[in-house]
Amino acid sequence: MERRAFRVNGFAVLVGLLVLGVVMAGAGWAAGVPALIGAAVAWVIVAAVAASGFVVINPNEAKVVQFLGRYVGSVSDAGFQWVLPFTTKRRITLRVRNFETAKLKVNDADGNPVEIGAVVVYRVTDSAKAAFSVDDYEEYVAIQSEAAVRHLATSHPYDAHDEGRTSLRDGAEVAAELTTELSDRTELAGVEVLEARITHLAYAPEIAQAMLVRQQAAQVVAARTQIVAGAVGMVQLALNRLAEEGVVELDEERKAQMVSNLLVVLCGDRAIQPVVNAGSLYA
Repeated sequence: MERRAFRVNGFAVLVGLLVLGVVMAGAGWAAGVPALIGAAVAWVIVAAVAASGFVVINPNEAKVVQFLGRYVGSVSDAGFQWVLPFTTKRRITLRVRNFETAKLKVNDADGNPVEIGAVVVYRVTDSAKAAFSVDDYEEYVAIQSEAAVRHLATSHPYDAHDEGRTSLRDGAEVAAELTTELSDRTELAGVEVLEARITHLAYAPEIAQAMLVRQQAAQVVAARTQIVAGAVGMVQLALNRLAEEGVVELDEERKAQMVSNLLVVLCGDRAIQPVVNAGSLYA
């Protein structure tokens, strides 16, 4: 787990080294030339040791500090800092990053081959896990993202033909599920997934034309169903108004004929040419 490393303001340590140098030089000068030379050599050694602990931290960045292979802590305070000397410092960025998966070809829940791709927005929240739990946290996020997208595609169909079934085209629900799964997968690497969304979704080229015909047929059926429902309502309204206002009295046979004519007019996909019956020429 990440913990805070010992650190001191770098400028304070630098000023301390300069003060120490002045004091040592003054003492050596008072004791003679050999003592002055010895003081200078001692100050150079101390300064060289202390200089190995200076480090510059940029905003939204952390340095993982190790001493002889042992993790001693992380420093994330931006600025000029000083940590324990003779330590190694590994840079870990804490900035928000984007990753876009390649277009993957997988079979959906119905067995149809589809092409799918996603974009993942993430950031490192635990520098120690990112540095030591995995070899390369960026590569780890990339591989886990592709695995999560493949699992998502095989768990849902491209189109949900039954009610209560989530399809890959349901953006908000699919994005929430993908984000949750990726968060669980990348927690080991100290990574927080902020958002994951599908950016590319299409049938594979070999079945795209057949699926297009299927979608068009489904849309035609849905449109016809709505048209018929509306036409039935209009016919019912017309018959009720005629009966309420007493415009004309129709027997069952004429009602059936009227319903048939109205449905042909309302549900037809072509312009209707009406035939007007003006009555007989002879009494």
